Amino acid sequence: MVNIVLEVEQGLERYASVEPQVALAIARAVERAGGPEKAQLGLLVVGDEAIHELNLQHRGVDRATDVLSFPLLEPGVPLTQADMDPETGEVVLGDIVLSLPTAERQAAEYGNTLAREAAFLAVHGTLHLLGFDHESDTERAEMRKLEEAVLGAVGLTRQENGID
Repeated sequence: MVNIVLEVEQGLERYASVEPQVALAIARAVERAGGPEKAQLGLLVVGDEAIHELNLQHRGVDRATDVLSFPLLEPGVPLTQADMDPETGEVVLGDIVLSLPTAERQAAEYGNTLAREAAFLAVHGTLHLLGFDHESDTERAEMRKLEEAVLGAVGLTRQENGID
């Protein structure tokens, strides 16, 4: 079970139309990646201005991006009580910030639905929270394979003409 603490920036309420599919994809990503049975993560849906500021502040990159992840767990380090919400027993994975306007543009560019693009970005962010990365070709291929398996499992496959 994954508890998603969702916050949507004012003016982006249209995210509600894809939220159930994104939530399901996040849950499957945690499951398929061998994450904890009881997990919690934050999902913040924002506009380009907010993600631009976060990207600059935390990564030193002066532009908007599609998704940012802020993991709380250290890969390879055993979990402790400090990693869990004391009230629920859920392992707190960290936070994902998703730019809805960027997801919309990318969906149009790649010929896919917004649900697929938003879920892809959320799964990508979730895998980062679980310690996955894409610094090497091998890591990138492993992460992409897992992303596509998760999206396929929830019925969000690439469109025939999609190029993402």
